[in-house]
Amino acid sequence: MITTICPHDAVDRARYTNPMIRLAFLALAAMSTPVMAQTPASPPAKLLTWPDVTKRPKPMPDATVDYGTDPMQKVDVWLPKGKAKGPFPVVVMVHGGCWTTSIADRSLMNWIADDLRNAGVAVWNIDYRGVDRADGGYPGTFVDTANAADQLTVNAKNYNLDTRQVLAIGHSAGGHLALWLAARAKLPTTSPLHTAHPLRIRHVISLGGLPDLEATATNADNGCGTEVVAKLVGAPTPQHPDVYADTSVPRLLPLGMKQDLVNGREDRIIPFVMATDYIAKATAAGDTATLHTIPATGHVELIAPETPAWAEAKRLILSYFGKSQ
Repeated sequence: MITTICPHDAVDRARYTNPMIRLAFLALAAMSTPVMAQTPASPPAKLLTWPDVTKRPKPMPDATVDYGTDPMQKVDVWLPKGKAKGPFPVVVMVHGGCWTTSIADRSLMNWIADDLRNAGVAVWNIDYRGVDRADGGYPGTFVDTANAADQLTVNAKNYNLDTRQVLAIGHSAGGHLALWLAARAKLPTTSPLHTAHPLRIRHVISLGGLPDLEATATNADNGCGTEVVAKLVGAPTPQHPDVYADTSVPRLLPLGMKQDLVNGREDRIIPFVMATDYIAKATAAGDTATLHTIPATGHVELIAPETPAWAEAKRLILSYFGKSQ
């Protein structure tokens, strides 16, 4: 192959093939090239950890209701203070913790329950037996969650609560249970979880939730792991061959009510795809489902009162009840 070189090219090549000339040119270039200031990359957001919340002074509820004999079969009641007059709008609140009592109980929600109480909204903060307790899992965890919610109807007059416009909100695994509570009217009559007159929920908010149990069971990236789902739904039996038919929310779509998912974009516990996939399924089924993505936010921020994530959830709650911030 013949390469044609013009005279100018020959001169240039001489400059760069002679070592001394090449060094001189490099030195000249170094002196004549301006130094551009490099803007340092912004450090990643520092996310909250659980001790950042749990080591704070803990506000306490106004009352506690028992709905069974197990220590976890309780509901904490948070009532607006001051000159507020009832009947009070009420939120059913469900804690997370991978459906496991040893990880979390209802007290993890005390700080946001107190924030709602101070904003004039009552809170029905429920607890339930997790998969690590006797009779937890299927059907116990679901039956407890349902019974705890239904006790709101039984006790509404005692606490001057308005059950006509109940909103449910849950965090993490509690996001799944809050959505499941909203779906109870869709349960087949053959299910052990079916009840004739479940508490009617008209709006539901999931905070970094795991609504799709089938997806959770196959996604090893979720912070709860995959084995806990099997403990929650139980093994298939001839009487209950499809363990997700009455436990996983997408199987019960459409719910027929507005659903809001509030998720942190940097959540390391709940993969973001859990939210986007559920929104797609709910929308395809005809529901109004909205994803609210909060930047620089992890999993803990969702239940810390001072964060943008909780501010968005609180805005949705107050807007639903016709209240201002």
